[in-house]
Amino acid sequence: MDLLFLSRRIFLGDGNQEKTLHGGIVVDTEGIIRRVLRTPQEVNTYLYNTESEAVYDFGDLLLMPGLIDANVHINEPGRKDWEGFATATKAAAAGGFTTIIDRPTNATPTTVSVQALKAKTSIARGKIYVDVGFWGGLVPGNKDQLVPLLAAGVMGLQCTLCDSAPPVGAEFAAVNEAQLKEALKHLEDAAESEAVIAFHAELPPKETGQLKEIESESKSSTKTYASFLHTRPAAMELSAMQLICELAASHPQRRFHVMNLSSAETLPLLQHCQQQGAQLSAETCPHYLSLCAEQVPDCGTEFKTWPPIRERSNQAALWQALLCPKGSLQQIASDHSAATPGARCQTYGRGRGNFSNAFPGISSLQLSLPIVWTRGMQLERKLSLPDVHRLMCWQPAQLCGLSGFKGRIAEGYDADFCIWDPSEEFTVSVDELHTANKSTTPYAAQRLCGVVHATVVRGLHVYQQFEGFGQPLGKILLRKSSHKVVKFVRL
Repeated sequence: MDLLFLSRRIFLGDGNQEKTLHGGIVVDTEGIIRRVLRTPQEVNTYLYNTESEAVYDFGDLLLMPGLIDANVHINEPGRKDWEGFATATKAAAAGGFTTIIDRPTNATPTTVSVQALKAKTSIARGKIYVDVGFWGGLVPGNKDQLVPLLAAGVMGLQCTLCDSAPPVGAEFAAVNEAQLKEALKHLEDAAESEAVIAFHAELPPKETGQLKEIESESKSSTKTYASFLHTRPAAMELSAMQLICELAASHPQRRFHVMNLSSAETLPLLQHCQQQGAQLSAETCPHYLSLCAEQVPDCGTEFKTWPPIRERSNQAALWQALLCPKGSLQQIASDHSAATPGARCQTYGRGRGNFSNAFPGISSLQLSLPIVWTRGMQLERKLSLPDVHRLMCWQPAQLCGLSGFKGRIAEGYDADFCIWDPSEEFTVSVDELHTANKSTTPYAAQRLCGVVHATVVRGLHVYQQFEGFGQPLGKILLRKSSHKVVKFVRL
C-alpha cells in the first residue's frame, strides 16, 4: 500500500507553482511519487476512497523537495576520524539534505581511479543515511583513468589549480594549463562530451618569488586572520577564473563548473563568459555569504578555508549574483570539510591557533539551510523559498544530471523531502551536531532561523527531530553514460 504525506504548506518546485499549497503527496512502495494532491478536497477524497499504509501529517511545517549538496568532503577511507560516511550523511539528513556528492580529495586513496572509486562505494554501502554520488579526480598522470571513471559512474571530474594543503597535497596534486588541455583533448578523442569539469579555482602567482614573499610576510604573525588572508589574495581567484573562461570559450560543447567561489571580483569575468555562450556555471558557499574577515578572532582557525572568507564588503555582490534571475552564480554548496582539532590547530599548546599550519575547511553541512536562510532574510531583497529551491536543490540536481528524478515534487520523482519551520529559531550547540568533529565549526553559539524537523529519502524517514535517525538506507548514485543517453543506477 501507498504512503501519504500531508502538509498545509507544500512547495513543489515543479516550475508551475511558486506558492505553497495545502495538500498531500502519495508515495508508492518503491519510494516514488505516484500522485500530488493539490487541495484539501483532493486529500479528503483520496482518504475516503483509498486505504494507505501510513499517513504522515506535518501540519503547518513546510514540506519541500530534499536539498542537494554537490560539494562535500567525505574522508573515508583513510581519514574516517576527520569525517566518515555515517557521520557525514547523518549531518546531511539532520540538515534537510537528501543527496550529497562527495569530492575526490581528502580520503586515502583519492578518487582518481576506478579502483579507488570501488573502494569508496564498497565502504559506503550500509553506512549512508542519504543518497550519495561521487566526483572523480583529475590530477597529473591519471589521463588514462578519466574515461573509465566516467564510465564507472562519477558525476564529473574535479581538479584543483593550486596545491592542496598537506597532507592532501601530496595525494591530490594540482594540474596546470597544459595538463588540463591534454585531458580535454583525451576526452574529446574518446568522444566523451557529457562530463562536467569542476575546479577549485585558485591559481598561484606566476612569479615564485612573489609567492615566497607573501608566505614569508605571513609567518611573522601566524595567529592573526589578516596574515592568513594576505596569503590568499583575490588575484589568485581572478587568475584562475581567467584560465577557466578561456577553456570554456574554446570548448563550447563542454560543461565547466567553478566550486566554492569566494571573491566577488571574479563575477564580471564569469558573467561575460556566460553571456558569450560558454557552458560555465559557478557556486558559492554559506560561509562566504554569512561570515566575514572582520569577525574572525585571533587563533580562530575554525574559520580558515581555501579560498578564504573575505571582507564584509565582498558579500553584497555574491548575494546579488545569486538572487538575480540571470545572475552569474547558479547554486550554493557547503564545501563541507571536517578535520580533527589537531589538524585544525585547535588543541592546546604552542601550535594552537596557527593559521599557517591549520588544515583549511569549514564544517557546516548540517547548518547550511539555516545559515543561508537567516542571512538571506536580512537582505533588502529577501531570499525567497523559490530561491532556496533553485540554489540548493534544482540547480545542483541539474549540474549532476539528477534532475530527471530528483529536485522537485512531481509524479515519477523520488520522494525526497525536507520538512522544516522557516520561522523557528535556535542557538547552535556543538553537542547537537552530527559530524565526526563537532568542535571545529565557526557557527558555535550563533542564533539561526530555520529548523529541520524531518528528512525523508525515497519515502523513508531518515531523520526526525527529537527522535533521531532511521536505518542507513541511503543509496549510491552511479551515473552511467553513453554518447547520447544518461541514466542512473541506484545501488
